[in-house]
Amino acid sequence: MSLAVSLRRALLVLLTGAIFILTVLYWNQGVTKAQAYNEALERPHSHHDASGFPIPVEKSWTYKCENDRCMRVGHHGKSAKRVSFISCSMTCGDVNIWPHPTQKFLLSSQTHSFSVEDVQLHVDTAHREVRKQLQLAFDWFLKDLRQIQRLDYVGSSSEPTVSESSSKSRRHADLEPAATLFGATFGVKKVGDLTSVQVKISVIKSGDLNFSLDNDETYQLSTQTEGHRLQVEITANSYFGARHGLSTLQQLIWFDDEDHLLHTYANSKVKDAPKFRYRGLMLDTSRHFFSVESIKRTIVGMGLAKMNRFHWHLTDAQSFPYISRYYPELAEHGAYSESETYSEQDVREVAEFAKIYGVQVIPEIDAPAHAGNGWDWGPKRGMGELAMCINQQPWSFYCGEPPCGQLNPKNNYTYLILQRLYEELLQHTGPTDFFHLGGDEVNLDCWAQYFNDTDLRGLWCDFMLQAMVRLKLANNGVAPKHVAVWSSALTNTKCLPNSQFTVQVWGGSTWQENYDLLDNGYNVIFSHVDAWYLDCGFGSWRATGDAACAPYRTWQNVYKHRPWERMRLDKKRKKQVLGGEVCMWTEQVDENQLDNRLWPRTAALAERLWTDPSDDHDMDIVPPDVFRRISLFRNRLVELGIRAEALFPKYCAQNPGECI
Repeated sequence: MSLAVSLRRALLVLLTGAIFILTVLYWNQGVTKAQAYNEALERPHSHHDASGFPIPVEKSWTYKCENDRCMRVGHHGKSAKRVSFISCSMTCGDVNIWPHPTQKFLLSSQTHSFSVEDVQLHVDTAHREVRKQLQLAFDWFLKDLRQIQRLDYVGSSSEPTVSESSSKSRRHADLEPAATLFGATFGVKKVGDLTSVQVKISVIKSGDLNFSLDNDETYQLSTQTEGHRLQVEITANSYFGARHGLSTLQQLIWFDDEDHLLHTYANSKVKDAPKFRYRGLMLDTSRHFFSVESIKRTIVGMGLAKMNRFHWHLTDAQSFPYISRYYPELAEHGAYSESETYSEQDVREVAEFAKIYGVQVIPEIDAPAHAGNGWDWGPKRGMGELAMCINQQPWSFYCGEPPCGQLNPKNNYTYLILQRLYEELLQHTGPTDFFHLGGDEVNLDCWAQYFNDTDLRGLWCDFMLQAMVRLKLANNGVAPKHVAVWSSALTNTKCLPNSQFTVQVWGGSTWQENYDLLDNGYNVIFSHVDAWYLDCGFGSWRATGDAACAPYRTWQNVYKHRPWERMRLDKKRKKQVLGGEVCMWTEQVDENQLDNRLWPRTAALAERLWTDPSDDHDMDIVPPDVFRRISLFRNRLVELGIRAEALFPKYCAQNPGECI
């Protein structure tokens, strides 16, 4: 009996010792890791390996501001407080807002720390629907702040959805991560200098939530510290201006990896307004299919950069991914697969999500050209040939790239289908004063096989005018104020009334059509292939024919392009320039490359169209402060899970101005 008792005691002692040793090892594991390398302790761990935060903590370095530049200094184990790169950058030199404010700004040198749980909202507006939309926008603003503070990971189940109620933001305070990151005490909230950040948003005039080129996008933002409370005021005349104010506020906040808290300025003032009304991005989802999630991710970047038009090139000759309510045969015959389609709900969901970020969705069913696969079922339904030249060879005779296909301009069913499609898309995306009819790259040789005794140029004009009539019928008898078509050799025939049609100019910036269209009285949107085509520079994707544009358009190319200045436009002609749009055609782009093909080059256009800074430098030189600001903006995109392209070696980012 005594032997058994002794054995039990020995086992108990061994077990107690093992527990003690394991406890010591657990609590000191951070020290062990720190001895190996400081960054390893700070790197967040997630089963979403590709969605973690690729911007590591840089404990080896501290930064100090000298002559408006942050200088990197070694900090290997020193006891003095380390200044992180982002905190130095945000308090050294010019304001780090992208795009740069157009009117005035003032930022204090003093900063405060806080946590996202300290942020609260108060909305002041007489318009109930605006109040609801602002609350929804604020929910997503908080979600983005949580991700910046590294409390949530990309793909986290705590993301709000478009359909969730505004009570979501009030629940943010109750959401604690399973284990607070970066060595903080488990289950204990980090406490900063501020006990609360009160955000007051006032919309004092318009209650309109419908997109229009006449939307007032101006806003004013101010912050003021009162004790341990920060008062933030965003004042705007419309929801759209207030939304831009939130984007600016988000850029006045940063995550400091020294104390693992959010930081912002003690006092600030910003007054801002865009130079151009139309600031767009076009994505082609026909040549490759892109998920709704990737489109939403693109819209998040657009909202942060204050871009306001997402031009969705929904269909083309390669595929017809949209499932029409009236004519599902289009997708049945034209989609790549059942899973590579967009439902009505998908389009509506994208449009509602985009509005949260102040972005309008402009869908385009390209017609009459670029319409092949998906349009071949007419005879089976007793509707005749809806399209011609479908998959015709040799393709180079009948279209710009394979496969060929062009709508039948003398079949009334063609126009009826277009009318129904316009009706559906307008219902999904909401009332608008802007719609895109396509109209580009019509191949007259295709039609000539069927209508060789016809004025083929006139046939194109008749088609576009008939499409306009059908658009008006689809829009409850009201023609949108601006109806866009792509530029081509046909747009200068003057058959389209300049009071109704806007031309998106995709050709070269030195082409005569730029001047002719303005002289003919058309409003224009510039998308010059030699500056704002982001698909260029990756070589030809086929063995024969012209299939690539070169060279690659760098972000500097995008940024420096100011066609209204190069063309020396007078005030009257400059008013006809509604804005610009970068284009992402996707022959060589799928979802795997989307982020880094778009960003940060699209952001370069955003500043060109919002701020249009004067160009006092050499034509090929971008000022050093622009390099610094776009580098920081690129990092902000990465923090939000957008895999933006690198701008230069990381050494150059750590040593601003040294590599330029």
